Formats: sequence, structure tokens, C-alpha cells
Amino acid sequence: MAANQEGRVLVSQLVDSVREISGLPECRSALKKMYGNLMRRIKLLSPLFEELKDSEQLLDDGDLQGLQALKIALNWALELLKSVNDGSKIFQALQIEKTTHIFHAVTTKIEEALSQIRYERLGLSEEVHEQIELVHVQFKRAKGRMDSPDLQLQRDLAIVNKGNEPGLETIKRLSEKLHLTTIDDLKRESDAIHHIVSADEYPEEYIEKMSFLLKEIKDCVMLGNPEVDNGEGEKSVMRHRSPVIPDDFRCPISLELMKDPVIVSTGQTYERSSIQKWLDAGHKTCPKTQQTLLHTALTPNYVLKSLIALWCESNGVELPKSNNKPGRSGSDCDRTVIGSLLQKLVIGDSDEQRSAAGELRLLAKRNADNRVCIAEAGAIPLLVELLSSRDGRTQEHAVTALLNLSINEANKGIIVSVGAIPEIVDVLKNGSTEARENAAATLFSLSVVDENKVAIGAAGAIPPLIDLLQEGTPRGKKDAATAIFNLCIYQGNKVRAVRGGIVKPLMRLLKDASGGMMDEALAILAILASHHEGKMAIAEAEPMEALVEVIRSGSARNRENGSAVLWSLCAGDVGLLKVVKELGGEEVLKELFENGTERAKRKAGSVLELLQRIESAETVATAAF
Repeated sequence: MAANQEGRVLVSQLVDSVREISGLPECRSALKKMYGNLMRRIKLLSPLFEELKDSEQLLDDGDLQGLQALKIALNWALELLKSVNDGSKIFQALQIEKTTHIFHAVTTKIEEALSQIRYERLGLSEEVHEQIELVHVQFKRAKGRMDSPDLQLQRDLAIVNKGNEPGLETIKRLSEKLHLTTIDDLKRESDAIHHIVSADEYPEEYIEKMSFLLKEIKDCVMLGNPEVDNGEGEKSVMRHRSPVIPDDFRCPISLELMKDPVIVSTGQTYERSSIQKWLDAGHKTCPKTQQTLLHTALTPNYVLKSLIALWCESNGVELPKSNNKPGRSGSDCDRTVIGSLLQKLVIGDSDEQRSAAGELRLLAKRNADNRVCIAEAGAIPLLVELLSSRDGRTQEHAVTALLNLSINEANKGIIVSVGAIPEIVDVLKNGSTEARENAAATLFSLSVVDENKVAIGAAGAIPPLIDLLQEGTPRGKKDAATAIFNLCIYQGNKVRAVRGGIVKPLMRLLKDASGGMMDEALAILAILASHHEGKMAIAEAEPMEALVEVIRSGSARNRENGSAVLWSLCAGDVGLLKVVKELGGEEVLKELFENGTERAKRKAGSVLELLQRIESAETVATAAF
């Protein structure tokens, strides 16, 4: 009992470790590739720990020993990744061979720990078992070959190490490869080097190399930013002409007066052209805060734009002219119309709000350009507010407009970031029939993003989705089923669905061929059966006759899902195997084994093997008698 409690604590700690590692920012240094590879592989371990956390499987001393070793290895990995984020980029580059060996040692430790875990006895679902085996193979390959550092970077650093004077092109390359390209980058690097100097752990010659390289890169950056005065060394103050431009009016990237200020998901404002270049280069973080961007949509900062215009007028400064045309290149949306509709949402009466929400709903449905333009104009937070409208029609328009906008991947992030999920769930519970159905469809659309599955389940979406599955129109039932299936890919939501009573309605849909919901019911049952509680609940619903019939006469996809459910139920349950045999399931499974899909053949073969075992056992028992 004590060992089992220790196992639960250990698994919870592993879940927390992976979450903390997954939350670390993107690496911006010469170690980007090694850092990214290690973080990606560790993230893929998450389903193993999440499933173990929800499982009632008892862990023995061997399991605990393997998981303890894995915890130690992940703690080491976390320390390494944090040190890369917080440390000097120049120091890391000069020590790149040593750091490469450390990354390889961490990878080796994780692989060795994974080798101690006996997955086959942990009661894992087939999907998780397959994924963890693949991840383990990735760690084995990484253990077998060390990441090779950037050869050009090594050549450029060799010039510095030999005491030679590097040329401007060499310094430019180093500046870019070390991600030391802005004044803020240089300030952070200076602080990191100062910390190393204060520790007094490295010889003076080494410190001189770092300081020399920092100065060379700084001069190079200043050359590209002539308006920056480097006369005050590390402090780097701006040399302004009169009048002094307020700092808030300058783009943090270009340091120039903004023409077209836009807001990113972290709330920071940038000049549109500057931040767009940053995003186009593949960056996924906020340049100022280093936080990972939830989405890449750019929302116009109309308030700041107006303040800049007023300041320019008051100080006799020519108003900057934006190079941006009214719409994006190739865009086919009418920003004037959209702006007018947003005004009605903000200051209009209830009739005008209803009408404006309806028009935005139609515009968002019409084409992709409209979906981008509507979001950029700032409509999403206003539509979310209308989800709590007492006017049923306004509520329907708002939730459907959000559904149409969510087709755009970036818009999904905006919708979630403004707190829409609880409001959409409330519509799902209390709205009109049409509003509930479209709320279900919206939740499905948002749940395509994995982290949203957790948030939607936690917001209480599953019970009202189960209600809609039973009470809705044919379209509503399908929307609910699709949303439930997608949410239940996350282990925690499987438990919520089972405890919410989903199995009985699914069995009714399975047995009612005329209802047109057999495909959806079987797909959800197959995913629930991989979880211990789901398996128990399905077995209690006496599904065997219906499953055998599906395998006998259903479509190829349904036979595949039916055999998957059958396999999950029968593994370890002799009583259910005997029921399958009594129902004539053995012949049906033999036919499926010969003619089914690859997955169906595997499942059918596994059940047939179990049937043969009990038959052999019965034969031996009879002979002994």
C-alpha cells in the first residue's frame, strides 16, 4: 500500500516536471537545435505519465526504481534547459563542445531510465504504449549519436579563440547565430556575463574573450542602428532630437516612431512591419517578454495610433504614413463595413447589436480574408461578451460568428485567450437549440488544439455535450459526438465522460441502426475502452451481442472499432470471452482476421488468441478430470 502511495506521488511529480519543461520558452542561442530536440522528446512522454496518474495499476519496486531514475534524469534536463535560457549566449557558444556532451549525457540518462520501465505490465492503452515505444526509440537513436554543433559557428569562434581580429561579416554571422541582434539582447547578455565574472570561476583569459566578443557584436549592432548612442557603454541611451519621442510610441524592435501599432497575444505593442518580419522568420515568442505567443494574430492598437497622431500634431512632427493598405495583400474584406459593425456592438442598442452580430456571422462564414479582418479589428472579445446576452437570437449569432471565426487557426488562440471557453459552455448548457448545437461545434473546433482539450473539459463541457447527444436534433447529436470524441483523446476527459454517464446513451445509439449515429457511438466507445473506468462501464452495459453483430455485418470502419472495443473488454476477462464464444463470435472474428483492415485484423487476431487459450485450458482441465 505504501509502495502504491509512493508511486502516485512519484507519477504526479513526473507530470509536473514535464509540464514545467513544456512551459519553458523557445531557445534563442547557438544551442537552439539541441535544446529543441530534448524538449520535444520530453514533451512526448506526457501521455505516459498522465495515463499512469489516472490508472489504478499497482506499481512494484521495479517500476518505482525506473520512475525514480526518470525523475532524476528529468530534473537534470530541467536544470540544463533553464541554464541555457538564463545564461550567457557567448559563454555557451565558447563552451559548445562541452555543452553538447552535457546534452548527450542527459539524453543518455533519460534513455537508460526508460529502459528500466516495463511498459507491458503497466496496463497502458494501446495508443500510449505505441507512442512511448516510439519516443524510447528516438531517445535510443539520440543516445547513439551526438548532435553536431554548427560548423560555420565553430569556424567563426575559432578566429576569436586564436586571438585573431574577426572581420565585420564574421561578427554579423555571430550576432545572428547567437541571437544577439537588438539592444535588449545585448543588455541581457551583458548582465549574464557580469554574473559569470562575479562568480570568479573562470580564468581571466576566458573572461577577456567573452568581453571582447560582446564589444565586437555590440559595435556591429550599433552600426545597424545609427540612432543609438553607444557613448555610455552598457547603458546605451537614445540620442533624441527635440522634441523627445515618448518611449511608448517607439517600436521595441525598430526603436522608431510607430506608424501602424499592433498588439500581440502577450499584450505588447509593435510596429506591424517589424513584428511581421519577426514572425515570418519563424519566431514564436514575444521579442520583448520572451513569452511564447498563444497565437500570431496582430490586433490593431487604435488607441495608441490616435495618441501618436495627437502627439505628432501637437509637436509639429509630420504624421508617419503607414505602408499598409486598407486590407492585406490580396485581401478581399471591407474594413470600413467591419469597423461600422463593431461600433454597433460597442455602443448600439440591443436591436443594433443583434443585427451587427448576425452580419459578422455571415461575413465570417463567407471567406478566409473576412475571418482574418474581423479578428484583427478586435471583434472577438466583443462577440464573447454577447454570449451572455439575454436576447436568444443575439446569443445564437455571437456563438455562430465565433464558430466561423475559429476556422482560422490563429483565431482559435484569440478566442481562448479572451476567456471564451466558460461562456461557450454556458451557452451549451442554457442556450436555444441552435445556439447549443453551434456551441458544441465551436468547442470541437477549439479542441483541435491539444491544450484546449484540457481547458474545455475542466470548464464542465462534457455533461451538457452528453445531454445534447441524447436530446439534440440529428445535426446537434453529431456535433456533440464529434466534440466528445475529440475531447476524450485527453485521458482526463475520458474519466469525465464515463462519470457523466455517457456509456448508456452510446449503447442506445449503437443498438439503433436507424438513428444514423452508430459510427460516432463506436468511435467514442473505442477510445473510452482504452481507459480502465471506461472499460468497466462498457462491460456493465452488456455490449457483447451488439459488438459481435457489428463485427459480423457493419461497415469496415465500424468492424474495426467494434473489434477494438471487444479486445479491450476481453483482455483479462475469461467470462466475457465465453460470452463471445456462445454468441458465435469466433467465426465472425476469423472472417474479420482474413478480410478486415490492418487494425481490425490485429484486434481480431488478439481476441482469437485469447479464445484459443481458454479452449486449451478447458481441454487440459477435462483431460485431468
